[in-house]
Amino acid sequence: MKRLAASGFGLGWLPLAPGSWGSLPPAIIFALMSYFNVSSTVITIIMVVLTLAGSVICVKCAPASIAATGDADPPEVVADEIAGQAITFALAGAFVSGPIWWAPALGGFFLFRLLDVIKPCPARRLEKLPRGWGILADDLFAGLYAAIALVLCPKLWAQWSAG
Repeated sequence: MKRLAASGFGLGWLPLAPGSWGSLPPAIIFALMSYFNVSSTVITIIMVVLTLAGSVICVKCAPASIAATGDADPPEVVADEIAGQAITFALAGAFVSGPIWWAPALGGFFLFRLLDVIKPCPARRLEKLPRGWGILADDLFAGLYAAIALVLCPKLWAQWSAG
């Protein structure tokens, strides 16, 4: 049961890029809430709840996957991606509204996936934390960095194209 929870209820067992599968639920939920003009406060609350749930599941349940696979960061564990992707939208959601509702969802998804793979400092070092903490911490930092980029990119683009 712990492995099932850590895998995002099976998303981590899907073929090809399990981390991307794990990142999809928060992105889809964010996109749907944006499409239906849900208030940024409600979006933030829901994304914070997803971040907390993914974090707790990762820390509590990932050790079962580690023990079963012998891998320090098993690909099947995607609760960390759920938490990291959700933190992107929790932090940036209030700043990226507009009539093109799908752009922040798509941009946030791709920015998070890119930064999760690149692992900018200190994310790579945080992977060395024990058990589920190391699996989780780098994704939370990737989510934080993705949120910053999601907020800054449109502003920088607008300034660059105007000047």
